Amino acid sequence: MKIFKAILFVVIICSALQGFCQSINWESLKSEQKHILNIQTGWDYGLVFGAGYSHQLNSKLPLLLNVSYSFPSGDKLFDDFKTKLGGQVRLYKVRNVQFSTSIHGMYRRYENPLVRLQNFGTEITAVIGYYKPKWFLAGEVGFDKAIATQFKHTKLYKETIFENVKDGWSEPATGGNFNYGIQAGYSFQRSDILFEIGIVNTQDFKSTPLIPYYLQLGFNYKITGGK
Repeated sequence: MKIFKAILFVVIICSALQGFCQSINWESLKSEQKHILNIQTGWDYGLVFGAGYSHQLNSKLPLLLNVSYSFPSGDKLFDDFKTKLGGQVRLYKVRNVQFSTSIHGMYRRYENPLVRLQNFGTEITAVIGYYKPKWFLAGEVGFDKAIATQFKHTKLYKETIFENVKDGWSEPATGGNFNYGIQAGYSFQRSDILFEIGIVNTQDFKSTPLIPYYLQLGFNYKITGGK
């Protein structure tokens, strides 16, 4: 049953609730713009919605603290969801070419007629691109790792698949995905329109999810003020 659980996790939670990466036009972001509100929608194994907030710190390198919440559309909008907490920083700049990275901790919940899954994990992303005050184009690579997952099987599962299945927390490092994509955006004085498209592979590089593509549209609104 450990094999079945691993397959179930990779197919469902690592693919059904891929998170949004908050794209930033570093060249248009001003030091006094301390608050960034973000909304996103996209196609990622279904229609997904998300919202987030970033706070720009006073630091030598441009550094943002992020929090976000996303959920798939459906009959029950808030039964499945993903939350992220972390930060992103621009590390290098050579003229208009800039490199940034981000790391986030995650909590996800997913439920279907067979099982309820709760998961803690991490997400690491690296982005390199060409940035101008009005637009940017960048490539990204990321890794979404599930660290621990709790399984709660339903009565239907026990009656039709395996009666003596055990509930509880799985062993660490349940599964993970790599993602590769392209980010693009057009910037105004206080806002950005964002676009992202990419592909997903499972961590063993031997398989891909059922639909290995994702598409995201987003909007940032930057607010001046605060510390």
